[in-house]
This record gives sequence, C-alpha cells and structure tokens, in this order.
Amino acid sequence: MSAAQKPKYTPVAQVEDSSKSSNCLSAHIPLEEDEEGGDSRKSFVASRGLTSQEAAKLLERWGRNELEEKTKPKWLIFLEQLKEPMPIMIWIAAITEAAIMNWPDMAILLAIQFINATISFYEITKAGDAVAALKKSLKPLATVKRDGAWSNIDACIVVPGDLVLLAAGSAIPADCIVNEGVIEVDQAALTGESLPVTMYKGSSCKMGSNVVRGEVEGTVEFTGSNTFFGKTASLLQGDGELGNLQKVLLKIVVVLVILSFTFSGIVFGYLLGSGEGITDTISFTVVLIVASIPVAIEIVCTTTLALGSKELSKHGAIVTRLAAIEDMAGMTMLCSDKTGTLTMNKMVIQEETPIYLKGETQYSTLRYAAMAAKWKEPPRDALDTMTLSQADLKSLEDIEQLDFMPFDPVVKRTEGTLRDRKTGKTFKTTKGAPHVLLKLCVHNDIHHKVDNDVIGLGKRGIRALAVAKTNDNDEWEMVGLLTFLDPPRHDTKETIYRALVYGVEVKMITGDHLLIAMETARALDLGDRVEGREGVVPLIRGPEGLPMLDPITKKAPPHLAKNYGDYIRPGHGFAGVFPEHKFLIVQCLREMGFKTGMTGDGVNDAPALKRADVGIAVAGSTDAARAAADIVLTEEGLSTIVEGIVISRCIFQRMKNFITYRIAATLQLLIFFFIAVLALNPRDFQPDDWETREHFGGEQWPAYFKLPVLMLMLITLLNDGTLISIGYDNVSPSRYPNTWNLPVLFFISSILALVALLSSLILLYLVLDSWNEGSTLKGMGIGDISYGQITTIMYLKVSISDFLTLFSARTHDGFFWSSTPSPILLGAACFSLALSTLLACFWPRGEVDGQAVTGLAEENPKEFAVYIWLYCIFWWLVQDTAKVVTYWWMEKYNILGINDSLMLGKMGGDASVEGDLDIEEQDRSLKTKLIG
Repeated sequence: MSAAQKPKYTPVAQVEDSSKSSNCLSAHIPLEEDEEGGDSRKSFVASRGLTSQEAAKLLERWGRNELEEKTKPKWLIFLEQLKEPMPIMIWIAAITEAAIMNWPDMAILLAIQFINATISFYEITKAGDAVAALKKSLKPLATVKRDGAWSNIDACIVVPGDLVLLAAGSAIPADCIVNEGVIEVDQAALTGESLPVTMYKGSSCKMGSNVVRGEVEGTVEFTGSNTFFGKTASLLQGDGELGNLQKVLLKIVVVLVILSFTFSGIVFGYLLGSGEGITDTISFTVVLIVASIPVAIEIVCTTTLALGSKELSKHGAIVTRLAAIEDMAGMTMLCSDKTGTLTMNKMVIQEETPIYLKGETQYSTLRYAAMAAKWKEPPRDALDTMTLSQADLKSLEDIEQLDFMPFDPVVKRTEGTLRDRKTGKTFKTTKGAPHVLLKLCVHNDIHHKVDNDVIGLGKRGIRALAVAKTNDNDEWEMVGLLTFLDPPRHDTKETIYRALVYGVEVKMITGDHLLIAMETARALDLGDRVEGREGVVPLIRGPEGLPMLDPITKKAPPHLAKNYGDYIRPGHGFAGVFPEHKFLIVQCLREMGFKTGMTGDGVNDAPALKRADVGIAVAGSTDAARAAADIVLTEEGLSTIVEGIVISRCIFQRMKNFITYRIAATLQLLIFFFIAVLALNPRDFQPDDWETREHFGGEQWPAYFKLPVLMLMLITLLNDGTLISIGYDNVSPSRYPNTWNLPVLFFISSILALVALLSSLILLYLVLDSWNEGSTLKGMGIGDISYGQITTIMYLKVSISDFLTLFSARTHDGFFWSSTPSPILLGAACFSLALSTLLACFWPRGEVDGQAVTGLAEENPKEFAVYIWLYCIFWWLVQDTAKVVTYWWMEKYNILGINDSLMLGKMGGDASVEGDLDIEEQDRSLKTKLIG
C-alpha cells in the first residue's frame, strides 16, 4: 500500500448515516482514500491491528472505552457539608457572636459546626467507597492485536480501529464489525432475547453482548459513549430532582426554622423592650435559634441510612444512593425485566416431550440428541449445553461417533454418524429446527402432527428442538420434540408472592416475545384469578399502545398518566418493548402516584433503572445497568429484594422514630424558653430581702431565665451523639409501604413536646418560688434553692426529659415497654444520662456566660438530682400515656388521614387489609386484590 493509500481515521461528522448504505461502517475505522483523495465507504478495509503509537494517539483523541462517570472529589463533599441550610444557620450565629465579641460562644458554635460536618462527610463517603471497590473488581479484558502480536489488555483502553478477537465465552469490548466468518452472539443484555443471534461478515456486534459460539476477528467501530451501550446512557443523565427523603427533611426543617425565628423574634423584641442590653439580647436569641433548630437532623438520617446500607450489603445488595433505602421502604410497584431477572437466562429442557416414534421416550430422545453433538467434548453452544447436561452420557460408552456435521446457519441442524459397538449397526442422528428435520423424514403422515405441536407450543412461548434418526433402511424418522424454555429462577415465584404480602405489586417488562412473556407470567402466578379457571390469566400488553419518546426532542409525551394510564395500569406485564418503553412505563406509573422500583441487568434496562424511584441491578448486570441503579445485587435471584424491602422498612421506622423525637425536642426547648422569658421572670420570685437572706448569694437574679450556651450545646452534643446509635435500634418492619404523613408526625410530636414542656415549666416555677413562704418545695423541706442550683436543675431536667422522650417516640402507638431498645441505643442513652447527671451534680461553683452555676451536690439538699429523676420519670409515664391515647383517638376517627398509610396503592383501588384477618388471610386478601 502506498503512502497515499494508508488508512486514516475519519471523524464521525464526516461519515454519512449508516442507514443510507449497508457499506457505511463507522467513523473510527480505517478507510482507504480514493484516487481523488476523498473517503470511499466502499473501500473499507478491515483492521490488521494497530501499533502502540497509533493506539495511544487514538486513545487521546477518542477517550477511554468506558461510560463517563461524574464523581466529586472528597474535599468538595466535605465543603458541601458546610454550606447546607443548617450549617449556614450556625455560620450566621458564629459570625454574630464574633461581632459582639462573645468569643467563647463563637468557639462552641464552630466546634459544633465542624464536628457535624466531619460526621456527615464520613457517612456519605463510606457507602460510595464500597461501590467504587465493587466496580474496581469488575474490570473487563479484551484480546487485541497490537504491534503485530495478540495480547489481553484492559478493555477500557481499546480504541476505534483496533483488531480484536471475538471468541466463544468472551465479552464484546466495544461496538465491532465482523471481518470474516460466522459467530453467535448472546444479546440478551441488549434486547432481552434469550437465544443467540447469528452474526456474519459485516455484522455489527454491540458492546455489552457476549460471544457464545465461534471465533472471528473484528474491527472496533465505536468505543465509550459512542457505542450503543454508551448512547443508551444519554437517558441516564440525572434530572437534578431532590430525593423524597430530602424533600421531607426540607419541609420539616422549614417549618421548625419558621417557628424558631418567630418565637425567637418575639423574645428578641420583648427583651429589648424590657431594657436588656443589645449585646446580651442578640447573644441569647442567636443561641436559642441554634439550640432549637434540628442542626443534626440530616446527619442522623444519613448515618441511619449508611448503617442500613451496610446491613443490606451483608444480604448481597450494594447501595449506591443512600436515599434509595427510604424510597424502597415506600415502594408500591416493582417493575421487573424478565430475562436474567425473573428467569435464569439459560434454556432448560421441559418435561413436555412430544414423541412420534413408538417405544421412544424423553430419555431416549435426549440420548439421540446427544449423539448429534460432540458429547465427549465441551458443549459448543447453548443448545448443546442444554441437551448434554440432561442426557445420560454414561450410556453412550458403547456408541462410536464416526462422523460429525457441525451446526451451519444455512442447514440449521447438526448430524452425527454413529456405530453401536454391541450390535455393529451404523446409523445417524440429527437435531435442529422442526421444519428442517421434517423435510428429511419420509413419513409424511406425521408432518401435520408435528406442525400442530410446534404451533401449540409456540402459543405458550415454548420453543422446540426436533430430534430424528435413521432406521435400518437408512430412512429418516422423527423421534420427538425436546421442548425448552428460559425458566423462572427457583425463588422468583416465592419472591413475587412475598412482595405482594408486603404490599408491593409486581409487573414484568421485557423485550422478549409476547407468547414467551405469557408463559413466564403463568409460571409465576402473575395474573388475574378467574373463577373456574386453573392457575392465573395474565394480561400482557404489547408495545402497540405504549408511548414513545418524541423523535426530535427525545422528550416524554405530556400527560402520560392521563393518556396512557388506563392501558399501563391493568397490565401484569409488557412484552416486545424497547428501552424507551420501559423508561416511559416507569415514568407513567410514577405520575400515577406509585413509588416505583425497577429491576434489570442489561443495557436495555438502564434508562428505566435510572428513572425509577428505586433502580435495582441484579447480579451479573452490565456496567450500564450498574451505573444507572441505586442498588446493585451481588447474589443471584430476587429474594434479596424482599430482604431489602424488610430492611429498608426497619430503617424507615428508625428515621421516623428519630424525626418524631427531634420535632418534639425542638418544640419543647423553643416554647419552654419562649414562655419562661415572657412569663417567668426570676426577679418576680426573689424575696424582697434577698440582699440579706442567708444562702441567697448576695446577687440579684437575672431579668429573664436562660441556660448558658455551654449547657445548651452539651445537651445538643450528647443528644445527637446518642441519636446516631438509633441506626442500630430494634424495630419491627411495617407490613405496608411506608409513607411520610407530616401532619400526623407534627401532631404526635406536639403532644410529646406539650407534656415535656409543661413539666419543665412547672419545675421552673417550683424552684424559682422555693424562697417564698408557703411554697411547695418549702413545704417539702427543700426550699431556698440558689440560682446557681436552679440553672443546674433545669439543665438536668431538660437533658433527662429529652432522652426519655426518645424512648417514648420510638414505639409510636405502643407504650415504651412494647419494644425493647437495642443494647447499643440503651448503652449510649445511659452513658449520656449518667454524664449529664454527673455534670449537674459536680459542676464547679462559679459563673458561665455571666450566669451563676452550682453543682447540685455542692449545696443542700445534695440528693436533689434523685428528686429530679423521679419527677422526670413520673412525667415520662404521663407523656407516654398521652401519646398512646392520642394515637388511639386518631386511628379510631382517621384524624389527619393517619390510616391512609394502611391503604395499598391509592391509585390502584381497594387494596386495603382488614385488621381482623389473621396473617394468612391478610396474605390471601392482598394477593387477590393486588393480582386480581
């Protein structure tokens, strides 16, 4: 080849659309220049291999052969934890304290800020690192000819124009053109079709598929994002929408912040109007805002989710998006791909075997089929694997194979010439397509019967492999049909049933044939139960009535739920669909109000996995599916999904427990100080002769009650530290999909806060009034409490009440003893309570933030801490009783729609469960209503 004729690599834009000419292969493959110097697609020459220098230039030009992933550096993740809404509040507070030169309080606020950011950063990155480790272990290889020699290299550095070896058992590393020869390719991951597709010279093999038979050389056509695999990823780009948990937390935080600013603003105005100094007023108001808003609410939820992701990983599920756990807890619809997800993705011989030759059985038919293969060698294709794995090969020891005709795509059968050593007879056997073998058989009387059997099997989605042999006259006789099917996984039927028991409806979505989908649905009991009919009657929709993306804008049609909901909602499954159908089915179900999950393993599933609320890539999934999924399964079967549902609902309960408590604690603290400042002025309670009273201290009490910043921050830190352990708490999963009912959450939290608030105000009144004659505490012999002790008493009371409120909030409509807390949570709470009690008892006498503080053990009565504990426990029992009564009243009259969470699929009809039914009856009821 002259210098003018050397191959060059043409950019994509310079090559016409491949649909215009069958000879147009691609931009990135060698093309010879024509006489005029232009490119001729007809003069395409298959690659002969590249040099290392050529490959390096092409790699630099076209990039690595992998899907581009957007990853954030860890330093940026850490910085993001410092600019969330709650951290911004702390920054403002710290700057305000610095402006008034209150350096100790500023230092405390900054310490809180960086402690929270560090914990959040650690929990967020931990799950991401686990996923990165998983992906790193799945690096593919490719056999490529470089510098005139074949070698195995990282498939990520394959470039357009490379000469690659496509051999049986290998994955196709990029979009390739077959140079010469014939191979069979398994494209199940791309199309959902179970049987291999035959590829000839000039055929395009897509990245993500696998060679199952044959060996050829191929020229790389496209790599990376230019492959079919990569173009599918264009549907995977995130739309930037907030996760459901983020939306819920944002609503809660907004409400609490508005309440905090409202009450704190009133306090600020009141104190200024009362003549307090601007510096002290600002300092107190800022600290009150910081102490009352739920600074760590997202951190604790993130920690709970991260601990849940670790628990899920033990069951074979790697979580790539933590918020997906919360989405899974509320999942009401599970859409599943068929091939490789519901089924095994391999053909298996069925029991049904039509026999046409007297005296033959399935056993003998399998033996004859094995004789039409190289049974002493490894199987050459999927059909050989299927038959040889079922045939009795030991019985063929006396059979000698004299000749063998391998499978040819034109002939469509294999043939063996054999001799029985025992009898000396020579005969032939063959296996292949029924219509091909019928042409060989001399007895025309069976043609009609075989045709009818094949048609009948086809209507049920069952494929048939014909087997024939020669008789003594060397005439072909049809032995029988081996029926085979890609069967469901052994646990799929039970998994679907368990999903229904937990209130999750299942739909099958596949690109496979309608008849095959029908048979799979019947095998899985996925359909309507009709009286008088055995089994179920599945409603499988074809692609005809499904929406399509706009061919120009690639956007979904408007009003999916309105225009297509009636077609999509009743279907138990969908067959013959394309990737965009799956994407739009999921989108439609979401618009109809269903929290939708999608399982799959192939490139064709990836867009729908990304669009679903919960995308689940099953074991053995392609890189595209894993990249799109929220959860990646590492174990075979769907049983992990049900385990994931159970675990996610436990995690949801833990978060719900925490949020209920957090709202209650915020309301209690905020309104307590609001009322205390406005209504319980300490100077109104001090005796008139305070200057001469013994033990009074000689200093006038402050104009309003407050706790030092250090005490408030200690309450916050000890509480938040304990609350992180809520991720280990013992909870029972809900039998129904979990939903956030914020009005109920706020109402219950308000009841808990009201009781705790009332008890705090009563105690504050009692201790302030202890110097007056006839006061309650004087009557009990424990009057004349110094202001330093009052400060410490209220610190201990608020601390104990906060922790006891947590144990009440965690059991919802049951009493606190109805669910035993985990040892970790109990231990953390006991440690924090013990530390708070010790601090209250032995706090050094002095001033903090200009306010008198005295340890309870420093003055009489030294056992005051015991009295506070007894007081708090009494009010805790009152609080818990009030909570149970409130739940009873709300559930009886369905106040604020509290019972709506027990209704399954609000868009799907009457899928509620009667409370009187026992577990088995509930299961039957759910199954009847959800399937039928």
